Amino acid sequence: MRLASKIFLTSAVVVVVLAIVGVLSLRAVGRLASVNREITTRTVPALRLAASTRDVMPTMVRLEARFLVLQDPRFMTAWNDRADGMRANLDRLRAYATSGTEMRLLDEAAAGFERYVGTVGQVRTLLARGERTRATALSEGAARSLADRVEANLDALTEAMHADVLHSQAEIARLEARTWSGVLLALTAAVSLALLGSGLIAHRLTLSLGTLSAATAEVAAGHFDRPITVESRDEIGELARSFNAMALELRRLEGTKEEFFASVSHELRSPLTSIREGAHLLRERVSGPLTARQQRLVEIIAAGSDRLLGLVNQILEVTRLRAGVLPIQRSRLELDTVVARAVDELRPRADQAGIVLEREQSGEEFTCLGDEDRLLQVIVNLVANAIRFTPRGGRVVARVIATSAELEIQVEDTGVGIPASELAHIFEPYRQAHSHRGGTGLGLAIVRGVAQAHGGRVTVESQEGKGSRFTVLLPRT
Repeated sequence: MRLASKIFLTSAVVVVVLAIVGVLSLRAVGRLASVNREITTRTVPALRLAASTRDVMPTMVRLEARFLVLQDPRFMTAWNDRADGMRANLDRLRAYATSGTEMRLLDEAAAGFERYVGTVGQVRTLLARGERTRATALSEGAARSLADRVEANLDALTEAMHADVLHSQAEIARLEARTWSGVLLALTAAVSLALLGSGLIAHRLTLSLGTLSAATAEVAAGHFDRPITVESRDEIGELARSFNAMALELRRLEGTKEEFFASVSHELRSPLTSIREGAHLLRERVSGPLTARQQRLVEIIAAGSDRLLGLVNQILEVTRLRAGVLPIQRSRLELDTVVARAVDELRPRADQAGIVLEREQSGEEFTCLGDEDRLLQVIVNLVANAIRFTPRGGRVVARVIATSAELEIQVEDTGVGIPASELAHIFEPYRQAHSHRGGTGLGLAIVRGVAQAHGGRVTVESQEGKGSRFTVLLPRT
């Protein structure tokens, strides 16, 4: 026998064995699916419905007893609601009852419940006539006995349905055992082919899942513009296409959100500016003298409008930064002078907070190309944050370092530090490591955006309870 014939016959035997076991396995799987479907769509909901229906009876008995004692019509209204729900549940249970025993128990429960309802109606009639003693005897006697009988019938119905579940589970176990036997026989007969197929499939899945994992990390980082290349038409290809559709929708939603924030912020800016200017004019007594109380109210309005206008401006800046349209006016500047301006501007705040604010520099040449106002904003944001998160008696240092290729701005403090779990997210808009200390969560997002607009980057080092150090690295040109 030629080698090709041996290979062909061996492959044919393996294929035939796999086909036979495959057919048997499919039949077994179909049966398993059918039994599982029956459990999930009929037996389990029936058990839950039967249990909840049974639990209604004690509630109705308690409501009946309270009405008998207190004669409060609210209890009878609640009782009527429970009765309507009980009838509805009993009707629904008929769709789940399959055996004669279950139908018999359900009919007995429904009949007993109607007799119980009629008996309660007699109790209400007796109470209306003022025959409280007879009403009490009827409630504690016949009505209670009927309620107990209904509960007993529902308990028996629940047990019967539970027995169906156990029977179905036993059938599933038998089918599963037979399926495993067939699969093991197939593996024994075709181990080489199975190993080869598994290896190929595992390799392909690993590559595909690695691509999806990397794309998911990109989406988590906020990058929605890098679709996955789809090369297949199987489930992996469908997953990749669905992922691309999701990323496209997220990109659209992100754009809608940014547009919304920009529009709202722009519309708020003009009235807030008018309010602030009006408050300043009132504070300067342009329209006449103010009383002490009026002066205090004007100060509150002015402070509030300043804060709101600052928040609106921050939202607009973050939106422009994310869209890449923030205007940057580059000019030659001395970075150490900008740092000195920021420190001088914030020194009164540091003195008021009881914090030592220092400035240091290392190197000789601090010239770079950049927007002086934007870089001043970066330093002010970092130093202001450091002052806010440093307790009284602490120390904040603003440092500028000149290297051959870059200029570094370091803001270091001895404050509360940042939790390790938050370090990767503190530059995201509206994200705060210590939200209870106030702030908008936009300052660090603006710092990162301005640094990136200058071709630089921002890093952070922090240890909770010991302080933080933010470093802005800027190219010289």
